[in-house]
Amino acid sequence: MADHSANHDAAVTDNFALPGVPDAFDRLWTPHRMAYVAKGQSQVTDEASCPFCAAPQRDDETSLIVARGTTCYVVMNLYPYNPGHMLVCPYRHLPDYPDLTIDETAEFAQLTQIGMEVLRDVSRAAGFNLGMNQGKAGGAGIAAHLHQHIVPRWGGDGNFLPIIAETKNVTATIGEMRTMIADGWATGTERFLTKQQDNTPGC
Repeated sequence: MADHSANHDAAVTDNFALPGVPDAFDRLWTPHRMAYVAKGQSQVTDEASCPFCAAPQRDDETSLIVARGTTCYVVMNLYPYNPGHMLVCPYRHLPDYPDLTIDETAEFAQLTQIGMEVLRDVSRAAGFNLGMNQGKAGGAGIAAHLHQHIVPRWGGDGNFLPIIAETKNVTATIGEMRTMIADGWATGTERFLTKQQDNTPGC
């Protein structure tokens, strides 16, 4: 039989008389993410439902695209670990890194390299995490469409908040970072190409 005593009611309500047993956790409420989280991997069933296929069909500002190549493009991550967190994606809807052609692989890598050059310039990034999560078991948020993360890092950015509180302090909006990176892309590309020429054997 359920306990409806006053003591029981007090034990399962907070100071505002709302239900729920108090615990030691503070909560950062982000209900806007439910649209992304609720369906999980099943939200992408084909090219028509894939956000990485849809993004290039819109203008750069709307889709948060910072650069377009011939076979691949670069877009801001909607859920960044750090300001400037970008994704490199092939235009083709394919899940696996070995599925890329030789030309796609070359541009995929080159856009990653240029992205690093740009972030060093516009945000003084001191380091980077680069990575691809392959497949559901590998932790890919959207396993159906290959994408590589470019995460800029700075000394001390891994403070107690993400480690203890599972909360990340992001110091610039995605739109602001997209503008900075897009505006700096031409300069970063020029710097990268000059570096490549200087590193060419026989020069």
